[in-house]
Amino acid sequence: MIDLLGSNLVLAVVASLALLATALCAYLFVRVQRQERRHQALINVLRNEIRAMTNGSIGMGNRLLAIEHKLNITVEKQQELENRDPGVLAYNQAARLMEMGADVDDLVRSCGIGRPEAELMALLHRELHTGDSLPSRH
Repeated sequence: MIDLLGSNLVLAVVASLALLATALCAYLFVRVQRQERRHQALINVLRNEIRAMTNGSIGMGNRLLAIEHKLNITVEKQQELENRDPGVLAYNQAARLMEMGADVDDLVRSCGIGRPEAELMALLHRELHTGDSLPSRH
């Protein structure tokens, strides 16, 4: 009888442990599923943010390309206009010569501009490169 009682007791303990282990496994399984759903939701949010940022970057890139294209057209038109007006060519050449260190007499001889214009350009060139502002009259 003691053997039978001992066997039943062992069997009851093993059954209780099995039931407890099953309950623990079920609890852990539910927790893992909840965490998986949370992680999947977070992944979806991050995917959407990445998609939005990518679309924004592509849009900005396209806008920059369009602006660059317009700028190139504008530069070409400006050069065409400068090349049409011989007076502008003389002043552009004079400005380049000033950058290379030419003096007023060099500008008058090389560019065909008058002495007053050459002196004015030299004054402006000096003022721009020294950083001083022109004296104001009040």
